[in-house]
Amino acid sequence: MSQDDSSFIREVNEELRSDAFKKFWQRFRPIIIGLAVLIVVGTAALRGWEYWRETTAARSGDKFLAALDLAQEGKTDEALTAFSALEENGDGSYPVLARLRAATVTADRGDKQAAADQFLLAANDSSIPAALRDIARVRAGYLLVDVADYNAVSAAVEVLAVPENGARHSAREILGLAAYKGGDMDRARDWFNEIDADTETPAGIRQRAGVMLDLIAGRGETS
Repeated sequence: MSQDDSSFIREVNEELRSDAFKKFWQRFRPIIIGLAVLIVVGTAALRGWEYWRETTAARSGDKFLAALDLAQEGKTDEALTAFSALEENGDGSYPVLARLRAATVTADRGDKQAAADQFLLAANDSSIPAALRDIARVRAGYLLVDVADYNAVSAAVEVLAVPENGARHSAREILGLAAYKGGDMDRARDWFNEIDADTETPAGIRQRAGVMLDLIAGRGETS
């Protein structure tokens, strides 16, 4: 085959490919363009949503800090109003944080029973992350030691006083304090001994349990 023949065949193949491409493009052009537009629009929408989420969460963060400042300044009514607004309209984690902080402000005002009730409502709300629910339950328990009997305290926190729960140390301390306050020295001793026997007990709680065991021993009584 001569060079001229090869060139001719190559030109024919290129023309055929060009014609095939034109037919392909004419047939599928709307689909290809549509997919390209969807990709561009989808990417832009995702970036816009991420920007909106970050911006609104930042605004909620600013409002949360402002509410904290009000609480620290002793403006509890204004702080509670601000936290309530965040709970209703905040973004990200701020509604939950505002809810828990509002309960803390209520406790700081001296209404421990109302604050404990607020913490328990949060502790029983399945929409809140488990770790925060446990924290709310512990906070309720410490408040209830001052205002309720052992049964009420037990109903609130004994569910946490199990070996696999990270909040067990605080729950056992709460239960021991409630039993001691109620005059049940045997039960109080049992809870404080559980604290002492647990090798993972934090040092502060272990030290306080030791003090309570010494107090119980000093009383020289059982119930």
